[in-house]
Amino acid sequence: MGDYITMNGKVVLVTGGARRVGAAIVLAAHGAGARVVIHCNRSRGDADGLAARLEALRPGSASVVQGDLLDVARLPAMAEAACAAFGRLDALVNNASSFYPTPLEHLDPADWEDLVGSNLRAPAFLSKAVAPALRRSRGCIVNIVDIHAERPLPGFLAYSVAKSGLAGLTRALAVELAPDVRVNGVSPGAILWPDDGDSFPPAERERITVQTPLRRTGGPEDIAGAVKYLLFDAPYVSGQILAVDGGRSIVL
Repeated sequence: MGDYITMNGKVVLVTGGARRVGAAIVLAAHGAGARVVIHCNRSRGDADGLAARLEALRPGSASVVQGDLLDVARLPAMAEAACAAFGRLDALVNNASSFYPTPLEHLDPADWEDLVGSNLRAPAFLSKAVAPALRRSRGCIVNIVDIHAERPLPGFLAYSVAKSGLAGLTRALAVELAPDVRVNGVSPGAILWPDDGDSFPPAERERITVQTPLRRTGGPEDIAGAVKYLLFDAPYVSGQILAVDGGRSIVL
């Protein structure tokens, strides 16, 4: 049981770990004693800065791998680099995600490639690439899903479909990788609004907040806490998706 309470040098790879929710997950895992591999694509400066902060706290505890998750052919090399950073891998958090509206009338193949690629295909093939290492360590995978995997978000067709697929992938991987590797998911509700400021104007943000039973949005630390639980403190939990949404999914 102790291995789940503190990671004590075990290694966690977090995709999209340089910013926002990903960075919160990295900080939570590192705070629990894990060594962290921070994946980034375009946010190398943020990733290096976060790794430097963590190295200052505990030398030899943070590393960075860079790569485009849409480039499936390069995922095995990225997985190899992540495993080589500290000589092992104990957990993968598939957090990286593209998110923007794609109403049906404006949907095009490029949008589909990007949204399905980042939210479903990349987690599938990266999980495949790290599966041997996770089997050796009897590790785990946590996928960041979305409450709209179950109830599609109007106007976000490709994203909703991709996250629905990721929920299915979570359950399928839990079967495929058992009994060696546990696989679970966390489904956020309203946590951080998009950086663009256009997808959810103030009135829409207010509407969503009022409709949420807890009458507030959550923070990255709420997601990070749920991920930390599934990584470290849930040795008999697999194939489950935990909603962290202030209760919003029960009233949608």
